[in-house]
Amino acid sequence: VVTHGGGPQINAHLEKLGLPVTFTAGLRVTTPETMDVVRMVLAGQVQRDLVGLLNEDGPLAVGITGEDARLLTAAKRLAVLDGDEVDIGLVGDVTRVDTHVLRALTDSGLVPLVTGIGRGTDGQVYNINADSAAAALAAGLRADHLVILTDVPGLYADWPRRDQIVEHLTATRAAELLPTLSGGMAPKLESCLRAVRAGVGRAQLLDGRVPHALLHGCLGTGHTGTSVVPDPPDTPPNHLEDDTCASSPPRPPASSVCTTSGSGS
Repeated sequence: VVTHGGGPQINAHLEKLGLPVTFTAGLRVTTPETMDVVRMVLAGQVQRDLVGLLNEDGPLAVGITGEDARLLTAAKRLAVLDGDEVDIGLVGDVTRVDTHVLRALTDSGLVPLVTGIGRGTDGQVYNINADSAAAALAAGLRADHLVILTDVPGLYADWPRRDQIVEHLTATRAAELLPTLSGGMAPKLESCLRAVRAGVGRAQLLDGRVPHALLHGCLGTGHTGTSVVPDPPDTPPNHLEDDTCASSPPRPPASSVCTTSGSGS
């Protein structure tokens, strides 16, 4: 299962229309006008381009959004900046995952390519950060591996220095580091943390610019980026309050969920 972002394409279209490009705590401030652009660019351009590329080599991919078949139900999300909650518009957090459509596609040998747009119980359409959507899907599918492909080698140990990458984090250590992060890395690490706390075996940040990065990450060879794993068994569980739930019956775990993102959607 693959999800995707589209930040650069959204930014370019917003600039053409003279609309502001604003981020708070790594999340896009999404006005109703911005939401129209997000929906159009992600579902109508980026998704179609990626489906075309995947279908050139197979297995065949099918593009869907979180609105389709009620795949992703969302609720309004507030950003946290310096300890305070900030309204960032029509940004959503996944509250429920219905995996039936994904199971139907994968059981048919097709690759679902999911766009992070979801509808709330209030009828409102929300912009869902691609990494957050991937974490929710991984949890809903009970995947054993979440991979986030991005445009940096991993989590830097001493930002802004770039000479050392943190290769391994437990969930507890990731939670400790999360408040110290800013920019796009914050939602990425948060998504990894949510995934492993919801039962995913491993979450990994990889540099998608490196040839065969996904293969190396899955095999543990070469470039492996930053991995987040569950705490040891003797560590008390600390589940997030808004862990997603899958409405499908128990199934064997999926192998992996992958998201590709450089700049936030």
